[in-house]
Amino acid sequence: MATSRRAAVLGSPIAHSLSPVLHRTAYRELGLEGWSYDRFEVDEAGLPGFFDTLGSEWAGLSLTMPLKRAVIPLLDGISETAASVDAVNTVVLTEDGRRTGDNTDIPGMVAALREHGIDKVEAAAILGAGATASSALAALARVCPGEITVYVRSEARAAEMRRWAERLDVAVRIADWADAERALRAPLVISTTPAGVTDALARSVPERPAALFDVLYDPWPTVLAARWSAYGGAVVSGLDLLVHQAVLQVEQMTGLAPAPLDAMRKAGERALVDR
Repeated sequence: MATSRRAAVLGSPIAHSLSPVLHRTAYRELGLEGWSYDRFEVDEAGLPGFFDTLGSEWAGLSLTMPLKRAVIPLLDGISETAASVDAVNTVVLTEDGRRTGDNTDIPGMVAALREHGIDKVEAAAILGAGATASSALAALARVCPGEITVYVRSEARAAEMRRWAERLDVAVRIADWADAERALRAPLVISTTPAGVTDALARSVPERPAALFDVLYDPWPTVLAARWSAYGGAVVSGLDLLVHQAVLQVEQMTGLAPAPLDAMRKAGERALVDR
């Protein structure tokens, strides 16, 4: 298929993004010879102007921070999944000019968990309460019928997570970050914190840990993930999430399914090794 179509990932900062590697690999595997995928440094102030430049050749956009909420007013509509957390990471552009937003982070998290045999857990813990934590909470709403404990470092974050819990209709208990080592005994722990924040918790990993989902992928493994794995616990990585959400993006933007999950993952792994 030699149709000329464009896609890209936008954000600030964006130079570190693996999305071009994943999407370009998918295009090659799918035989989309005329497709291109680039990255653009775009902040919130520059987003409307960037949208003004988009022509009919554009098929889609991937969005990272700080654009996931800023983009919503620029769209013709968003999916229920995106609306549930007020965050769009995927924009599908049609040739007639319609722009529709979705969130593939949430189903991507669920797919990554299921790939590791985690279909349902009776309870879970979330480390951190930033933007990624709201997506984690939405994903857990699909796999965890029991209580979810969120460990936070400020009352402002606690209040925000309570609002998300009410909106998503999930049972959440807020706990202080000082007690975060207790989280490590949960059937599933999702770490949504920046690099280095959970390093000190590694010494508290139990002898028989259950499952850890660490949303980071560079550097990898994190100190916590390395200790968890050494003790025999199941570990889901940020690369697992990145690949699964990218698979869904490729399928939406190209209209072709299934996207080549294995090839995309291998390309991502090679790119990380080369860094």
